Amino acid sequence: MKNEKKPRKLLYLIPYILIPVLVIGAFMFFSGDNSKDKTEYYEIVNLFDEGKVESYSLNLSSGLLKYQLKGDKKEYKYTVPNVNLFVSDVHETVREYNESVENEKDLVKMEYVPGSQNSWLTNMLPTILLIGITVLLMFLMMRRMNQSLSNENNRTMSFGKAKAKQAKDDKRKTTFKDVAGADEEKEELAEIVEFLKNPTKFNDLGARIPKGVLLVGPPGTGKTLLARAVAGEADAPFFSISGSDFVEMYVGVGASRVRDLFAQAKKNSPAIIFIDEIDAVGRHRGAGLGGGHDEREQTLNQLLVEMDGFGGNESIIILAATNRPDILDPALLRPGRFDRQITVGRPDIKGREEILKVHAKKKPLAPDVDLAVIARSTAGFTGADLENLLNEAALLTARRNKKSITMDEIEEATIKVVAGTEKKSHKITDKDKKLTAYHEAGHAIATYYLPGQDPVHQISIIPRGMAGGYTMSLPSEDKNYITKNYMEDEIVTLLGGRIAEALVLDDISTGASNDIQRATQLAHSMVVKYGMSKTVGPIFYGSDNDEVFLGRSYASSKNYSEETASKIDAEVKKIISDAYKRCEKILKTHRAQLDLVAKDLFVNEKIDAERFESLMKGEISIDDINIESPVVKNTDDSQTEE
Repeated sequence: MKNEKKPRKLLYLIPYILIPVLVIGAFMFFSGDNSKDKTEYYEIVNLFDEGKVESYSLNLSSGLLKYQLKGDKKEYKYTVPNVNLFVSDVHETVREYNESVENEKDLVKMEYVPGSQNSWLTNMLPTILLIGITVLLMFLMMRRMNQSLSNENNRTMSFGKAKAKQAKDDKRKTTFKDVAGADEEKEELAEIVEFLKNPTKFNDLGARIPKGVLLVGPPGTGKTLLARAVAGEADAPFFSISGSDFVEMYVGVGASRVRDLFAQAKKNSPAIIFIDEIDAVGRHRGAGLGGGHDEREQTLNQLLVEMDGFGGNESIIILAATNRPDILDPALLRPGRFDRQITVGRPDIKGREEILKVHAKKKPLAPDVDLAVIARSTAGFTGADLENLLNEAALLTARRNKKSITMDEIEEATIKVVAGTEKKSHKITDKDKKLTAYHEAGHAIATYYLPGQDPVHQISIIPRGMAGGYTMSLPSEDKNYITKNYMEDEIVTLLGGRIAEALVLDDISTGASNDIQRATQLAHSMVVKYGMSKTVGPIFYGSDNDEVFLGRSYASSKNYSEETASKIDAEVKKIISDAYKRCEKILKTHRAQLDLVAKDLFVNEKIDAERFESLMKGEISIDDINIESPVVKNTDDSQTEE
């Protein structure tokens, strides 16, 4: 730190050196150096003594001498350093010369101009103004420099201060009315707010309010929104800070900020402290290579002491939010610190409808928009996803120059959120188009003939995001559990694209790489995580800790033998192989429908749920698609191109 401050101090000294130099230089410039003028003065006098001057004019005030030499029409100028001395030296000489000349043409013409009778103060005014401006600039620079030094000192002194933001009385507060789809969570937090407003009600019954409440849930489910709602509902002071604000490169700063945060809350008790993303500072101790001297661990130790140490913090309630409760230190989660954990999960169909109503308040919706239908078709969406969905629909409506949001824009926005932006300008060859059509048709046919799968909502061969096409199935209801049969059917549908390519085109492509990856991961989870294999048994294999910690990874090892690992690999392969055979049988049995859907995709590039149902029921024949198609018709297992 000392080495960094020395160059900065040298920079501050530059104005002190530069400004006096400028003042002295300006003064010397105005006063002038007359050493050269004195030499020229005698040369001028010699011109008069030798009779070479024809006429001259002298300004008695400024000392400006204008003269012409004989035989030379050019006018010369010279500033006389001493006017009185010049008059005494030259005037008598010229007068005597004029008296001795007989011809008037040879007379030297003399003229003396009185000029203005300015005082010495007036003459010095430009110099005084320059000095004054220089002094003023110097004063302003010194003042600004002192402010910079003062701010730096203040930053240094406040380095260990907490950067908590205290909620103020804003015109528009977030309240529990703004939070939808989380009724149970609001009830839990409403109890905290009521305690702060009326603690006697609980104290009379001997009840102790939880010291800490941990909000746990996936990203986008509304944990921070709930905390803001508590701030809006409670009359108590509310301090909010992020977990990363405690962490600095300097040792001891994090612990100092924790102490300062709780000191501020004590001064304003009863108060609420909200720590967002607490996993940034509350991770399991001893997980890294730094040991107990790690800065983050010191910060966590101080947080543990402040929450439940000898000092105690009465009437201070700590709220915290995280989506990684599995990596938090156990000491942080014990009763007395975070007594209560509130899981803020993904909303159900009723919750999604309520969330859509909140976000649709200020948006003009067309009469055909049914929020209940949207809620049914957005299973698995979080509150943030639903807000983004309606926002994308509004942007799309504005792009189409419409006055209200219709169901078409919402459906398009749903697909955009799930699959990505449609790339209509992307040019693809007929060969790739045909391959993609059969690939997606394979997914759709397999899904249709597996009753447990979600119905097909839309099929497209227009590239979106990283995908060359997609087959979208929307769940008709929320699922709390996933059965073994459902997962096996899911693997069958994932393999539908690869099998359709091999069955019809007698070749395979890289387009099924993501499908194969997902199918393999699902089969592996069925064996090692869910215990759905009869061969391996209902045993959990692997580690329940997904977090990568260097300290743990060195000491970790597989909890099963190489023989068991071989059995797991064989069982995963068996699940995939069985699914492959099932899917292949479905597509061979319904080959005519596979060709029909592929041809319709090749021609129209997109099929919605209603048209897909008509194709599968035979209401639309292959001849109804009025364009030459590259699909393959097949009566038996031979493949002939049309």
